Amino acid sequence: MQSASRLQEQVEIIRPAAVLESRVATTVLTHLREQDVSLGGVWNASASVWQRYDQPWNGVGGTRGSSVLLGTVAVMYDTPVRHEVTIYRVTVTPAGQERGWTVENLCDDALSVAGLTLARCPRAEVADMPRSDPFRNRAPGQ
Repeated sequence: MQSASRLQEQVEIIRPAAVLESRVATTVLTHLREQDVSLGGVWNASASVWQRYDQPWNGVGGTRGSSVLLGTVAVMYDTPVRHEVTIYRVTVTPAGQERGWTVENLCDDALSVAGLTLARCPRAEVADMPRSDPFRNRAPGQ
């Protein structure tokens, strides 16, 4: 296995984008909130990204501490239809790759609570994808 310092982020644009219909989206989002890194879980879900860590945040005052970011699922809410969630880009960090994470199993980890996998997600062409990742230049956990 290559060392994490030699690996580059693995970024995959999901085309056509994976779409979670309203009921499935609610199930997944509820699960991600229940698995929040600040509550002993491994997910940090925000309005545009779902970040998967190797362990709950353990730093002072609820910060990241020694937790390692494994990957990020970029999403859009209310697209293409209100109450739906669209997965359009997935990134696996070098640390995630070293631990055996792939684009597929990162997504599958988030979607499994709804009995879904990335391969079985409904797909849609979405024209208005964000051009840049708003979290790209931010340190993990900020």
